Amino acid sequence: MSEKITPYNDKNRSKKDQVAEMFDTISGNYDGLNRVISFGIDIKWRKKVVKLVHKTNPEKILDVATGTGDLAINLCKTGALEIIGLDISAGMLNVGKDKIKAKDLDNIISMVQADSENLPYTDNYFDAITVAFGVRNFENLEKGLSEILRVLKPGGIFVILETSIPTKTPYKQGYKFYSTKILPLIGKLFSKDRSAYSYLSESAAAFPYGESFNNILRKIGFIDVEDKPQTFGVATIYTATK
Repeated sequence: MSEKITPYNDKNRSKKDQVAEMFDTISGNYDGLNRVISFGIDIKWRKKVVKLVHKTNPEKILDVATGTGDLAINLCKTGALEIIGLDISAGMLNVGKDKIKAKDLDNIISMVQADSENLPYTDNYFDAITVAFGVRNFENLEKGLSEILRVLKPGGIFVILETSIPTKTPYKQGYKFYSTKILPLIGKLFSKDRSAYSYLSESAAAFPYGESFNNILRKIGFIDVEDKPQTFGVATIYTATK
């Protein structure tokens, strides 16, 4: 990344501390606001991630930066025996735990508070690992990706869903207007944390995408790296293996 974007621009605190505070603050209305911001299209993107993972018949799945557990819950459709949703934000995890309990999925999904850059699992443990809208929040992107590579089994699948920037007219111009003007405004209207949604749009704009991100994955050691742009390029699904 060309610049380090943080939620509160506090040079005395690490990015991960600021990210944890931000998500703790907005956790209560995060799900509803997400549906509004993405017009509900993020649900369709997550279904595509689940479909890709399902094809590999995984038994153990790790969902990094799980947030409130939306993707972890959807991943139950893969038939996996164990799904771990991991996040640094206790507030987001607590919302997720309530959702999982309501769906009676406690026997399959475990919600774990931990640092994505220091995963508490042994080498080659998971058959599949996913991250939805989380890699751009890593303090050290390459360290986080290296940890994911470490705990992924050889032949296992790694799927990332992340925001990206459309490259074609008029989608490029429309996306810029929406992400810089509309998205922060919606965040200010509906969230008590006025910095949160400005950070989310700024971090999305600064994050590498497409072939740039593919090259980072290859540098870390992932193989068979592919990117699949979604909805005119406003998001991208990346797949890789070990």
